[in-house]
Amino acid sequence: MKNKLLRTFFSIPIPEEIRSIKNMFYRSMKDNDGEIKWIRDYQLHLTLTFLGHTPVDSTDSIVAAVNDIFCDVKPMKFYIEKTGCFPSPARPRVLWLGISGDTKQLESLVKKINSALLPLGYHFDNNQFIPHITIARIRYPQKHTPDVNEFLKSSYDRIVFHADRVQFVSSELLTDGAVYTILKSFPLGGKI
Repeated sequence: MKNKLLRTFFSIPIPEEIRSIKNMFYRSMKDNDGEIKWIRDYQLHLTLTFLGHTPVDSTDSIVAAVNDIFCDVKPMKFYIEKTGCFPSPARPRVLWLGISGDTKQLESLVKKINSALLPLGYHFDNNQFIPHITIARIRYPQKHTPDVNEFLKSSYDRIVFHADRVQFVSSELLTDGAVYTILKSFPLGGKI
C-alpha cells in the first residue's frame, strides 16, 4: 500500500483578536460574485514554512530534524497593523494582514527550519519571506476581479501578540474546506 500523503506546514498560532479584524473586513467588503473565499476563524495562522505533500511515515523525521531549533529561539513580539495582497492589487489572489515587530528573528527561524529540512529532501524557494496572516483567497480565474483598494487603504487598531510556540500542522482538504491537525507543538525557548 502506498504511503499516505499529508499537506504539512509550520506555523505560529495567532490571538483571538485577529478573528474580529478578519470578520470586520468580511462584513465590509462587497463580493457580489462570490470570488472571495474567507479563511475560517479557526484556520487563521502565521505560516512559516509550507512543506506540501508529506509522507505520513516521514513526520517523525521532520520533528526530529527541527526539534532542537526551537529551544534556542526566544518568544517573539509582533504587531498586526496593516493590510496587503499578493501578487498585486490589479490581480489579487490573497488578502492578508501584515506583521511587524521581531520579524528579523522570525526570518532567521524560517531559514533554520528550511535548512534543517534540506537533508530530508525538502527544497524551498529563495523568495523574500513576507510575514503575514492570510485572511482570504480570491478565486482564479475570476469572472470579475474584486476591487481591493478599500481593503488596502483600511486601518484598524494595532494588535500586539507574543509568539511562544511553533506548530507542525497537517491540512486535509475536504469538500467543505480544509481540516487542520496539530502534529506537534514546539515551545520557543524550551518552555511554554
